[in-house]
Amino acid sequence: MRVLDSEFVQGFIRMANDGWEQGWHERNGGNLTYRIKKEEVESVAEALNKEGEWEAIGTSVPKLEGEYFLVTGSGKFFRNIIIKPEDSMAIIELDDKGENYRICWGLVNGGRPTSELTSHLMNHEVKMISSGGKHRVIYHAHTTNVIALTFILPLEDKVFTRELWEMATECPVVFPDGIGIVPWMVPGGRDIAVATSELMKEYDVAVWAHHGMFCSGEDFDFTFGLMHTVEKSAEIIIKMLSMRPDKLQTITPQNFRDLGRDFKVTLPEKFLYEK
Repeated sequence: MRVLDSEFVQGFIRMANDGWEQGWHERNGGNLTYRIKKEEVESVAEALNKEGEWEAIGTSVPKLEGEYFLVTGSGKFFRNIIIKPEDSMAIIELDDKGENYRICWGLVNGGRPTSELTSHLMNHEVKMISSGGKHRVIYHAHTTNVIALTFILPLEDKVFTRELWEMATECPVVFPDGIGIVPWMVPGGRDIAVATSELMKEYDVAVWAHHGMFCSGEDFDFTFGLMHTVEKSAEIIIKMLSMRPDKLQTITPQNFRDLGRDFKVTLPEKFLYEK
């Protein structure tokens, strides 16, 4: 099968374009990676080049040894993924130690995988372990309203989680574990990767202060839907604050407990504090 004809590649392209259309990927902003299933790798095996040079990841992710990933390219524009996919993304293979990668397909006009590859792979390893292998997608985007909130809310997990939960009833159901916050750090390096991976042991969403959002999920639909829900809730906060600085009414801690019971989700009590 041609790589571009495969369902997983088409799903990747659609998700990338959906993010572009939301306005989350100005210029070459954001990145997306997918841990490819074994049967999907086998379906495109004949199109993969196994002769490429090995390159250092910049960290060690031994649990991901031998895995294949579909990744966006560094410096590539999300708006071009749908029209120039072979130039904009790549399939990479990790070596048997999880320390190096090589490009097996894509980036036909040259280039490298996303500059956030270290963060993505460290978090893929964490989420693969914590989800029992179910999580396969890591997505980073520059979500406008969430970024705006990082300038006016305390950079604390419990504050962001509670405020976002209160804005829309579905939020505690969509992200019941809450949201982690990474203070501003230089992007692209190992430090932000380590800080994010510590949070992702507990959460599926990490907000990078003054930068954007980082989400993990089982597939493209769940991961995009998670980010979309968080960003929409942030938009509601921004609109509410533009009308008045305080709330006349809101969802209470007991309301959240009732919601959790009926929807069969566990909501951590640390987020249900009395204000």
